[in-house]
Amino acid sequence: MEYKVGDVVQGKVTGITNYGIFLTFSDGYSGLIHISEISDKFVQNISEYVSLNEILSAKVIECDDINHKLRLSIKRIRKPSNHVIKEVGEGFGLLEAALPEWIRAKQIEMGINIDE
Repeated sequence: MEYKVGDVVQGKVTGITNYGIFLTFSDGYSGLIHISEISDKFVQNISEYVSLNEILSAKVIECDDINHKLRLSIKRIRKPSNHVIKEVGEGFGLLEAALPEWIRAKQIEMGINIDE
């Protein structure tokens, strides 16, 4: 099989370590799903997500055809959200400028009056 970045593939879980999940494929390729590519949430125990010999779907994020190795991701299979991020201004300057106002609004909301 020819693998391309973005393909969703199914492989058999042949190893679980503290840093990731190893998959093997029938054509001799193997792949690693690094712990950071399992979930958007903090993953403490990978064994809570998969079991040995389980068939697992993952997205190809890198392909090494010479060594028959794949870098894979579970979390990238999900469809992207509809949120649009629009860049306005440069860097964190706008956040820094707005922060005092946000803090003051929160203080008022909490009934804290620092003007007294």
